[in-house]
Amino acid sequence: MAHHFFLPIVVAPGETVLLEGENAHHAIRVLRLRQGESITLADSNGQGYRAEIVAITEGRVAAAIKDPLASPEPRVRVTLYQGWPKGDKMDLIIEKCTELGVDRIVVLATERSIPRPDQQTCARRRERWQQKAHAAARQSRRHRIPAVDGPLGLAEALVKLRPDTLLLVPWEEERTRDLKSILATVPADRELALLIGPEGGLSRAEVDLACRFGGLPLTLGPRILRTETAGLACLAAIMYAMGELG
Repeated sequence: MAHHFFLPIVVAPGETVLLEGENAHHAIRVLRLRQGESITLADSNGQGYRAEIVAITEGRVAAAIKDPLASPEPRVRVTLYQGWPKGDKMDLIIEKCTELGVDRIVVLATERSIPRPDQQTCARRRERWQQKAHAAARQSRRHRIPAVDGPLGLAEALVKLRPDTLLLVPWEEERTRDLKSILATVPADRELALLIGPEGGLSRAEVDLACRFGGLPLTLGPRILRTETAGLACLAAIMYAMGELG
């Protein structure tokens, strides 16, 4: 399978583009690609192309743009609002949700979130998280890299929700409404958001706040899922229900 790269510009068939910086380093030093090899590229508009390496110089790779590729991006757009978990769990969540097709990830500092770093540490974490999303999008041959924002407070994040977004709130105290019944009524192009609590879950006050913004509390079944499992399980179920998985 051809190796995949993201470009910061818009391109078109027939053009020759340069891979520089980290892209060139990855192509030359890590993958050891050679002239004549095929690669795939995704431009800043999310359009993918087949390309061929036509020249390699120190620190640069020239590639000729060939045919456009069909988009692997899901029709359904899902934003994950994830309560900030302990340790490196956020790395795993970002990586796997990117592979599954999440559109955007917002890290939340909720009532029960343990991490409370300073602004400088938060900035470093954001950079690391975005790098994780980039690497996962490249590995899974996506045409868009999910943006990773935060950490934000829950109220701050909910205010920014688009009015037509359907906000799903998995909550262990909900007993009747379930994900399957909700998804059965949702069109495939509907914009969705998932609100997942950290270890310890969401407080009742946070669920009530989400409901004031149109949130729908729902059950994921009789078993309690860890925070790093819940979002992945929901996202996989959504993609399957919308015909984007399996």
